[in-house]
Amino acid sequence: MTGPTASLSGFGRLLRAEWVKLRSVRRWAIAMAAMVVLSVGLGLLTSASSRTDANEHQFFSIGPDGLSVVDQFQFVHQTLAGDGSIQARVVSQHPSHAWAGAGVMFKDGTRSGSAYGALMLTPGHGVRLGANFTTDVAGPAVSGPRWLKLTRTGQNLTGYESTDGVTWRRVGTVTVRQLPAGAEVGLFVSSPEKLTIERTAGGTSVMGTSTTGQAVFDSVSVAPAGGGTTVGSVVGSWRSDAVHREFTEEEIGPPPPPGSVPPGKPIGPGGGSFTEVDGVFTVSGTGAIRREEAPDDLTQATLFGILVGLPALVAVAVLFVTSEYRRGMIRTTFAATPQRGRVLAAKAIVLGGVAFALGLVASVTAFAIGQPMMRSRGFAPPAFAMVSLSQVNVVRALVGSAAFVALVAVLGLALGAILRRSAGAITAVIALVILPTFVAVALPTTAARWLLWLTPAGGFAVQRAKPPTQELAEPWSMINPWVGIGTVTAYAAVALTLAIVLVRRRDA
Repeated sequence: MTGPTASLSGFGRLLRAEWVKLRSVRRWAIAMAAMVVLSVGLGLLTSASSRTDANEHQFFSIGPDGLSVVDQFQFVHQTLAGDGSIQARVVSQHPSHAWAGAGVMFKDGTRSGSAYGALMLTPGHGVRLGANFTTDVAGPAVSGPRWLKLTRTGQNLTGYESTDGVTWRRVGTVTVRQLPAGAEVGLFVSSPEKLTIERTAGGTSVMGTSTTGQAVFDSVSVAPAGGGTTVGSVVGSWRSDAVHREFTEEEIGPPPPPGSVPPGKPIGPGGGSFTEVDGVFTVSGTGAIRREEAPDDLTQATLFGILVGLPALVAVAVLFVTSEYRRGMIRTTFAATPQRGRVLAAKAIVLGGVAFALGLVASVTAFAIGQPMMRSRGFAPPAFAMVSLSQVNVVRALVGSAAFVALVAVLGLALGAILRRSAGAITAVIALVILPTFVAVALPTTAARWLLWLTPAGGFAVQRAKPPTQELAEPWSMINPWVGIGTVTAYAAVALTLAIVLVRRRDA
């Protein structure tokens, strides 16, 4: 047999030979099993030691889906029975925050956390159409002045924006099933708090400072679907309310001393206001309209043990090639397969496949056992959303963690082939993958982010199912998962390519 078929058959035999080598060394098998045990064990230890009282002290509102939200803003409104629309021009908006909102809204009353649909203009993110704290549709990335119109048809709200109030462009449509027939419709202004994040060797501190947004509206009108128009300048037709969660003293404790606000304690509705002169509305307000959940990632927490389990696998990966050099067996291997690059490729495929399987077993096991433990310790609704294997981001985190383990193993194999020394190669992998995670904790935010962008340690970011955040002590939480896994993939690919080139050129 000759040609491509023979070549494939020969490579298949080479793969089987490398697989036999990997599984036949007892201490390697023990080390690989230890990797799984350590990863699962520490992950469960992290789950068991984690605890939160977020549900005992609910400093949040509860949204339509039964989960925690922050719903605080100034609302100038009137009741509209049935279908209809509201439109207004945002004449000007104070840039108090990139996500400050000024716009039009349909809402189920004025209770904080009730169902809503809103079309707003923001200083930093243009026009946005949102609903029920989870839906966000991006419109044009523009700033004011801007005409906004929100039309209700049954459970559907459609947003439009315009530069002149004549030609309207559709932003999108959202469905708000909980909206009653007689909903409140009107203008709103919100402005989230600004966060100051400081990283030190001891962890991360987060401080919030409230901001107040202000916007001027004109050409405000509400039109019932049956015809007719209610003009906003009619005296007495509008009511102004500061939508916010009311806290009892039992919930938040006694009032703080003048001039001080303890971290994490709600500070009330803030200073909202409303004036109207000749159809021109000036509205100011503070707060935000969003899903409110602590940055803790329940998926990532159960996968933390991989940080400790990796070194055991790295040792196997390096020894998988350096042991043959040390014992002189590599000459026999190259004599049987003169195409040295194929040998290293076969080793990488076998090792990577086994490492991926081990990583997947460790990740899924730690997740499956750890999630009930974390829920029993307070990480449960309404403060925290349930996580499960039915969620795409969770599956991506678990499979991504397994891929990260496989890529680190291939990197270890490649460095072993390049350096030919077990101790040096193992040290190099630990220095590139593990050490930066500890160094980054003590660095300022920007420096820590760059360190993780530039080293394979950023691959730990793939374990996070939630969006990146700067608020956690784990530095790899700051970067995008795909950036992190892309960095470690590049390292592994470059190292393996260099290893193949050197193996071909150097004497065995």
